[in-house]
Amino acid sequence: MLITINNKKFTDNSKEAASDVAFVYSKQNEQFCDDAKNNECSTLIPANELKKHIDLSAIKIVGITGTNGKTTTAAAIYSILLDLGYKVALQGTRGFFINDERIEEYSLTTPVQLGNFEHVNQAILSGCDFFVMEVSSHAIEQKRIEGLDFELKVHTNITRDHLDYHKTIEEYIAVKNSFLSDESKKLVNKDDKNMKCNIKNAFAYSLDEPSTYKVQAYSFKEGMHAAIQNFENIVNFSSSMMGIFNVYNLTAAIASVHIVTNKDLQEICDVVENFAGVSGRMETISTNPFVIVDFAHTPDGMKEVFESFNHKDIIAVFGAGGDRDQDKRPIMGRIANNFAKSIIVTSDNPRFEDPDQIIEDILVGILDKSKVKVEVNRKLAIKKAMEMADENSVVLVLGKGDEEHQIIYDKKFPLVDKEVILSLLES
Repeated sequence: MLITINNKKFTDNSKEAASDVAFVYSKQNEQFCDDAKNNECSTLIPANELKKHIDLSAIKIVGITGTNGKTTTAAAIYSILLDLGYKVALQGTRGFFINDERIEEYSLTTPVQLGNFEHVNQAILSGCDFFVMEVSSHAIEQKRIEGLDFELKVHTNITRDHLDYHKTIEEYIAVKNSFLSDESKKLVNKDDKNMKCNIKNAFAYSLDEPSTYKVQAYSFKEGMHAAIQNFENIVNFSSSMMGIFNVYNLTAAIASVHIVTNKDLQEICDVVENFAGVSGRMETISTNPFVIVDFAHTPDGMKEVFESFNHKDIIAVFGAGGDRDQDKRPIMGRIANNFAKSIIVTSDNPRFEDPDQIIEDILVGILDKSKVKVEVNRKLAIKKAMEMADENSVVLVLGKGDEEHQIIYDKKFPLVDKEVILSLLES
């Protein structure tokens, strides 16, 4: 990748290195330093020194990590800061935004290191006060965030995910927790038993355990209403969003903004209701029939969604990604078996795996086969679920959120769950 910062050119590709292009090396590409020199490159910069070439003091970086909730929490922080009058950039799964304008489309959750610095530089040039970014476990392990100075690090939760890459849950937890091991300011979910952090400069939020930002009460009558206690101060916020996990997400966002701005806490809470949530995250597509689309693709993520609708007859539509953690599939089936009245198991992104085999793996965890239908075609699966719905039910279409494609082998085929649902409603 070739970028320009302050009229200087940098690359992490030795073939692009030249006399006027510095080569930035890390553990991923240091074996190509000699190749860069052979291209007459005289400036080789260790990745952790890249920050010497950009004035990071000009902007405050907020990084959010966690298995679930990164995207919603980051977007909520971004929205609240904008509503409070700040200039803000947001980088994550949904793309790169500056001051309510989308600069780039969907990308990696966290880009490669040079991509991060390029985006931060763009934000600085746009006069942004804050740079809000999602931080994935891959980015932490691969040191893609190396060199960035964080004003605040936020932790949402750590549950099972990405074991195709990290191999063991212990390794995954350790990688996530390593983000919280330094002495920078950090905000952690006190209710998460997997979380370990350096307690210096640590703040906490919670629903159960004592914390700096403790949710004292919440209800879901015509939306969400909650009260937060911060030392002697008790404040309230409201939102159209649903789900206990969104109580966590919004509390994390409110606390984050309070820590980095020191604004009046109630003033921050007052603008929360302007944030309507993120497309494809607990998104209500229809009320008659009642249909929700969510990105939940892990056992814990699914459980949180199901628990939000335990007063309804749940019709669950989901699959599992191919070429990913296979062991979670029967666990997902078991979670659905425990909560759903009806289950339609379908395809997610099968990639190079046999969709029928992925479904078989999920079915192992579903003990009550009488409540299961199998439909490999995702569009038909959604159609069948909607036809089964009545006034007592909710159709939960899980796994892909607002993804725009279904990946089969190495090809991407247009498929958006929301568009499928809206098309079926029209017809």
